[in-house]
Amino acid sequence: MADSIIQLSNHVANQIAAGEVVARPASVVKELVENSVDAGAVTVTVLVKDAGRTLIQVIDDGKGMSEEDAKMCFSRHATSKISSADDLLSLVTKGFRGEALSSISAISQVELKTCEEGAEMGVKVQISGEEFKENEPIACSVGTSFAVKNLFFNVPARRNFLKSDQVELRHIVDEFQRVAMAHPNISFRLNSNGNDLFNLKPGSLRKRVVAIFGAKYDERLVPVDEETDVVKISGFVGKPAFARRTRGEQFLFVNGRFIKHPLMHRAIMIAFEGVLTPGSFPLYTVFLEVDPSKIDVNIHPTKVEAKFEEDQIIFAMLRSAIKRGLGKHNVAPSLNFEQELSISIPLISEGAILTEPKVNVNKDYNPFETSMSPKSSGFSGFSTFSKGSEKELDDLYGMLDNKMSEPSQSLEVSLGEELEGGLELTTDKVFQVNSRLIAVVRNEGVVVVNVKRAHERILYEGYILAGRGGGTIVSQRLLFPESVNLAKADTNLLLEASDILELFGLELSESESGEVEVLAVPSGLAGRLQDCLDSVLSALQDGTWADEEGKREQLAKVWAEAGAVNRSVAMTPEEMVDLVQRLFSCELPAVDASGRVAYTVFSSDFIETKFK
Repeated sequence: MADSIIQLSNHVANQIAAGEVVARPASVVKELVENSVDAGAVTVTVLVKDAGRTLIQVIDDGKGMSEEDAKMCFSRHATSKISSADDLLSLVTKGFRGEALSSISAISQVELKTCEEGAEMGVKVQISGEEFKENEPIACSVGTSFAVKNLFFNVPARRNFLKSDQVELRHIVDEFQRVAMAHPNISFRLNSNGNDLFNLKPGSLRKRVVAIFGAKYDERLVPVDEETDVVKISGFVGKPAFARRTRGEQFLFVNGRFIKHPLMHRAIMIAFEGVLTPGSFPLYTVFLEVDPSKIDVNIHPTKVEAKFEEDQIIFAMLRSAIKRGLGKHNVAPSLNFEQELSISIPLISEGAILTEPKVNVNKDYNPFETSMSPKSSGFSGFSTFSKGSEKELDDLYGMLDNKMSEPSQSLEVSLGEELEGGLELTTDKVFQVNSRLIAVVRNEGVVVVNVKRAHERILYEGYILAGRGGGTIVSQRLLFPESVNLAKADTNLLLEASDILELFGLELSESESGEVEVLAVPSGLAGRLQDCLDSVLSALQDGTWADEEGKREQLAKVWAEAGAVNRSVAMTPEEMVDLVQRLFSCELPAVDASGRVAYTVFSSDFIETKFK
């Protein structure tokens, strides 16, 4: 039998390695910019075309390379960062494996121009798919310029898996921001298709954060500072009042390296407990400095994960430092044992008239009158139930929310046919349960409708119809344009999607200062504008806007969730009848825009079983 195991060629091995290191254009930007930082650059410029597909160029004024180093750097596992395995215990640089340039050159066309300090001439190297094309002396300034062209030109399958330019550019911006945030002393510039997205000057960390996210962020930052023998903690967290519905603005660095660490993220979130609205995510830019011998960053090809030797101790210190920072700036409650605990009684001014305190008593109160009696509840046959027993109502809501079975087919058809036939519901057949549910009494049983979910389904199908040209969305023009402060990358994403947003009633423009200005909003959404924008940005960033239909569905869902009535709202009988009729006129009345049950049915037989 012939041998079946063979050794892969260097070319195939490098292409496989490239799949680990270079996932998308943003990976190339990350590797090249980190190399510039390691080279001691003071100024780094990043130029991209077509979101990195056509060109990624990184220019720095670092120490440069010699002619021999310029050729050697493209060899696999060629590095200047380490010489033995022991060096892994004291890493202070970004890269160290020597895989990046080898992997990049295997799947692109690379042009390198570099000159080291003191050299009379620089060197130019051209390589395409690992094949050296040119190597010649050239006159250039001290530093290095990498131009990566036609990424994945020889691996078309990988190129086809790239997302839209918007999504890929967003990933490039994310990687750029992470490196720029970690090195506020270095000047960084990012240019896309001839337009500067960022032009960051050297300065303090606070200035760097404000330069990236916008001037209004200056007032939102709370400094964090703690130093112990185990870890030094510094940076900023955002005030809870400015937390957003998306996770985007969260940065954790260890020894200047951006990492993702669920345990440390959890420590930060726990520190915000009690002062943060559920479902919101705060801004944070936190730096940890740890002894390099007590941390391992060599556990993932992209080096965005790390292991701590003393993770539980660092967890506790990080949580405590952030709580203390919030307390010092009066954001969270903080105990001060040095504060005077005596009661402060204000002095009475001379000539002031003192009045005797009065106690108001309801003389008509009768403790023996039940809360469900007609006199106390105002129940007149259909309007509302009173609060009654809190536990009983909670049990009822829990039962209704958990009843995920399909509605009774016979009752659903009966009610639907009556509505389609023009038979209107009468106000004496509908009533509310604590302003959250509507009960429709039919001969066959009771239909219980969730008010918020029903309204959400109605709005969702209305927006879908309008997006397809079958209706119009009422837009409310603002008297004065409202400025929305967003990061530069988010601003560009919104402006690029302005055409589809305008179809749904949201009209945007760019101010002279580069901020997004809202000129008109869909009717009823003015108070939820920030949440709507956050949801739209989240969809833009994760690439779910794959086509026009996908965009319409995403926007319809966002607008419907934001515009639906509050979960607890009192309605008149006429409003209840109108809501139920509009719900059963929808194509899919059984669920809301998120797929949750909008109504359920209790048949007469089911109700009878509760009295046996």
